[in-house]
Amino acid sequence: MSAPVSLEANTAATPSHRSLSNFSLTLIALGVVYGDIGTSPLYAMQVTLQALGHSNPGAADAMGIASLICWSLLITIGIKYALIVLKADNNGEGGILALATLTNPHRRKSKRSGLTAITIFGIIGSALLFGDGAITPAISVLSAMEGMKVLAPEFEQAVIPATIALLVLLFTVQRLGTGKIGGAFGPVMLLWFATIAAIGLYRIWQVPSVLLAINPLYAYQTLSDNATVAGAIFGAVFLAITGGEAMYADMGHVGAAAIRRALALIVLPSLMLSYFGQAALIMQDSTAMESLFYKTAPAWSLVPMIFLAAAATIIASQALISGVFSLASQSIHLDLLPKMRVSQTSHHEKGQIYVPMINFFLAVGTIVIVLAFRRSDALAAAYGVAVSGTMLITTLLISRVMVLKWRWSRLLTAMTILVFGTIDLGFFMANSAKIAEGGWLPISIGAIISFLMISWRLGTIAVRNEAAKLAVPVETFMETVRDSNIIRVQGLAVWMTKITRGISPVMVRHLEHNKSLHEHVVLFSVRIACVPFVTGAERLELEELGDGFYRMIFHVGFMQTPRVFGAIGAEFKSLADAGRVPHGLEHDLHIFISHETLQRKLNGPALNWMSWTAFLFMKKLSARTTDFFKLPRDKVEERGLYLEV
Repeated sequence: MSAPVSLEANTAATPSHRSLSNFSLTLIALGVVYGDIGTSPLYAMQVTLQALGHSNPGAADAMGIASLICWSLLITIGIKYALIVLKADNNGEGGILALATLTNPHRRKSKRSGLTAITIFGIIGSALLFGDGAITPAISVLSAMEGMKVLAPEFEQAVIPATIALLVLLFTVQRLGTGKIGGAFGPVMLLWFATIAAIGLYRIWQVPSVLLAINPLYAYQTLSDNATVAGAIFGAVFLAITGGEAMYADMGHVGAAAIRRALALIVLPSLMLSYFGQAALIMQDSTAMESLFYKTAPAWSLVPMIFLAAAATIIASQALISGVFSLASQSIHLDLLPKMRVSQTSHHEKGQIYVPMINFFLAVGTIVIVLAFRRSDALAAAYGVAVSGTMLITTLLISRVMVLKWRWSRLLTAMTILVFGTIDLGFFMANSAKIAEGGWLPISIGAIISFLMISWRLGTIAVRNEAAKLAVPVETFMETVRDSNIIRVQGLAVWMTKITRGISPVMVRHLEHNKSLHEHVVLFSVRIACVPFVTGAERLELEELGDGFYRMIFHVGFMQTPRVFGAIGAEFKSLADAGRVPHGLEHDLHIFISHETLQRKLNGPALNWMSWTAFLFMKKLSARTTDFFKLPRDKVEERGLYLEV
């Protein structure tokens, strides 16, 4: 039997964004999703031209680079992500972990298995995206603030302090939630896209022949003429499409339809015009390569453009930050990160969340990166490695979705993956060649986070397995209760346990020490499914064990945080209405949770000493069960459990 249960506001039954109009959602998508790719014109064209190695690039160079960027946007962003990857939604949620769980043929089962190949891919992709979440704000805001040097050389000393001040402001406002941020940022991004499109048109009007660069032969010619630096060119071009993964990671915030609509109507046309406009300026003046974006704009507009670019780059960082919050929430529920406080920031949109601890670490990491690199061109080498790696993993995982979920033929799947996989692999190899110049940074961040996630996953499995070994069979325990002189006190006791078979050792030891139990006892477990949301009758399993004992298993999706107290109260009120238990038990409810004291086994430990140390470190950072499940403190009692792992 099941009853209505209370979940956090982000646990809506289905991914619905119907409470807002199409225009509002499109505007929020501009603010939340497209800031990253939208501000790429600040540096992408300039860095790619520099990769040619020419001090004064000619018209053919400019048109070739414009063609490369144009077709990279169309193929990777327009086709791969907008048309294909966004279709792979996991009940409305996107991102590398949602995609990894979508490829699991047993998606409704709890994700308690070890480290499969799919899980490893998901961890690596997630770790790289976490690293990108720290690098994106650094390069975006820094590149905008460098416009101050164009305005007046004496302002150069103010670039770093101004960048840090804006970053502090950005991370401070995250607690307001992506709905409010997107609502405020959306109009600014709309102005930004309109402005760069207008400036691009202004330059194209002066050199209309630049539009011939739509011909991909110009791209091919540039690569063949500069074969010795083709890898560097390809890696620099990638800077124009780095926001692609954010489109997928942020899908739960506004929905795929709004993301596609914003791309087709506003983002893609504006970006094309901006890049072609910059190419047109180079065709007129090859010396304009330094601070190319700002020189494309009329001289009178330099000051307002610097302010607008600063606002836009703050928003650019929002796309990755929002995606990292979603990724962190999924990782927590999939046993890849320790429990952290997750705040729901919207009563309407389930995907809009804020994770304070992640926000803090991102802020610190971003500021350290700015202080270490100090220039946007120095950061450019570090920027592409993380995202290109995640994009490649996304392509590999989407191939399983094509076969398992969409039922595509293996031939069609192979052809599609061959095209996108070749492009992604090319981008990844080109960016990996820049390891010594800065590419080591995202790889190092990714490696550390991957190690931490794997250690936490293995540690939680080891702890769960050790606790299960100490569990007592239900039949044995029930016989003890019946045959012993056990006092049954009035009320309802809920024992939260990770063990779904047998009786938790914490409860067994409680009985041994106290010789008493409540009249009604619930063995309560929360199990995380491999889908974002579990709804209806599937949420709750209730088994009556006899003698006032019940086993209750609460199934939730990896984007849900259950309110345990409300769920149990609602269920027992329903049982009372059916005459199966006395009325009022939901008001006399006591919750017991365990607090583990862990000791590493001397012989045959489940984890090596490095993983064990990392696991214990993260366990100290983990939120208490009472706080994570939002349990009323006056109803909770903790019981200790010693385990050797």
